[in-house]
Amino acid sequence: MFHSVWRQKRIVVGCTIFAGILGTGYAFLAPKVYEVSSVVRPAAINELDALNRSEVYKLPPADALSKVGAQLDSYEARLGFFKSHEQLFKAFQKPGQTLEQSFEAFNRNSVSLTLPDPKKSDSLSNYIRLELQYPEDVDGVTILNGFVDYAIAAERDQVGADLKVIVNNRLNELKGKIDAARSNYETEKESKIAKLLEADRLKRAQLQDELGALRLQMKIERTDRLAELAEAISIAKSMGIKTPTTPSSMADATRGGSSQVMRTEVNNQKIPLYFLGTEALEAERTALQQRTNDDFTNPRIAQIGKELQMLETNREVEVLRKRGNEDIFLQDVEPLRAEVARLHALNIDMSNLKLVTVDRRAQEPLSPVKPKKIFVIALSLMAGLFLGLLIALVRYFVLKPRAAIAFSSLEHSSFGRRERKDDMPLQ
Repeated sequence: MFHSVWRQKRIVVGCTIFAGILGTGYAFLAPKVYEVSSVVRPAAINELDALNRSEVYKLPPADALSKVGAQLDSYEARLGFFKSHEQLFKAFQKPGQTLEQSFEAFNRNSVSLTLPDPKKSDSLSNYIRLELQYPEDVDGVTILNGFVDYAIAAERDQVGADLKVIVNNRLNELKGKIDAARSNYETEKESKIAKLLEADRLKRAQLQDELGALRLQMKIERTDRLAELAEAISIAKSMGIKTPTTPSSMADATRGGSSQVMRTEVNNQKIPLYFLGTEALEAERTALQQRTNDDFTNPRIAQIGKELQMLETNREVEVLRKRGNEDIFLQDVEPLRAEVARLHALNIDMSNLKLVTVDRRAQEPLSPVKPKKIFVIALSLMAGLFLGLLIALVRYFVLKPRAAIAFSSLEHSSFGRRERKDDMPLQ
């Protein structure tokens, strides 16, 4: 078989040369495809320090890199960049295809993204590589750098929008707490006013009842006094007592003693009323009958009047109702107001926020990646050599049975001639 293939070396060499010529032609005439790449790494900690110190939105550098990577891998982001920069993608748009179909072919065949391995915690593996393959008539460097900037800007806008929503939600929550505290204060104030007024009404009613009871009591006492005076007057008249006297004086008068005697009398018994005499008793009765008001006879009446007068106006209620700025009286709202002031002072402008660091931007390639001339030529030579060897082997296995049949026929004919020769008689 080796000798047969060696005898067919011209066929093998010819196939190899023919395939090499085809491969060389393809390597030099096929459309050139270039490749550019861009590498994105996590930003420095100080770039995100202001955002993280806001205590509203936490974004470590690794998470920021993941968000940007998700944006770079997003179909919507790529389609948005494709639509907004159609002039850069004219070479990818084919007749009869919609814009989305052209983008689908470009996205599937031309763009590849390498994300960091989540199983590796090494910081050196935290990077994102974006590669783009494009034909010769396309500005791939501008496309790739523009898309990276577009994705970073889109994610920055998304972070800014998220931060603004979070801040607004926090402000609304704080406003709700302050409003609740204000409502609670209003309720407590109205409740306190109602309690004070109710206490005043109760006190006023009690004083009025006490005043009425005292006046009734004094009226009864005046009536009893008049009855007592009438009885004493009748006794004094019957005894002939007109002026005030005492039992001792009356006894001396009946004995007819000297009127120049002075007597000091100590007596612990109450002298009956009629000893005052009819003149004094009638004068007192007349005064009591002409009296229209007994209030002056009891100091408690004046005290009750004073208290009723003070109850006409509750100064505490008046002060509560005349408060101008009631927010300063709210309880436990100072921390809430401080938080509101801090949130209002936050800089939500994300235009200068640096989410990631573009470690390497796309540069003009020095040579195309497709076709690889040396590889194509070497592969074509190997294919030609393999094809030549295959043809030689096929010819060997096809021609070998025919040669064997021809050799067998030749031997058979030679054997017949020998037999005929041996059968001839000897002469």
